[in-house]
Amino acid sequence: MLFMVEMDLSVPLTFDQKEFERLKLTEKNHFQELQRSGKWRHIWRVTGHYANVSIFDVDNNAELHDLLTGLPLYPFMTIKVTPLNRHPSSLHDDDR
Repeated sequence: MLFMVEMDLSVPLTFDQKEFERLKLTEKNHFQELQRSGKWRHIWRVTGHYANVSIFDVDNNAELHDLLTGLPLYPFMTIKVTPLNRHPSSLHDDDR
């Protein structure tokens, strides 16, 4: 199942900067592993925001929930999830 996930990050200014840098590095490593596995298929930065739009390819809603809540920066995120379906006019066979 494909999902478009919009993530907006908001970290309090009072949050420890060293801890934030550690969390960002941990998240980057975790994210890249999910990309290698094919679960996190695409990511785009939203210009002018500390935000991204991503495409996930997972087996079900529960798997996506577990992946998102397992992100180190999850406590600082506002997330919007949109399920996607293959468009019948798509020329790409991997748009399942």
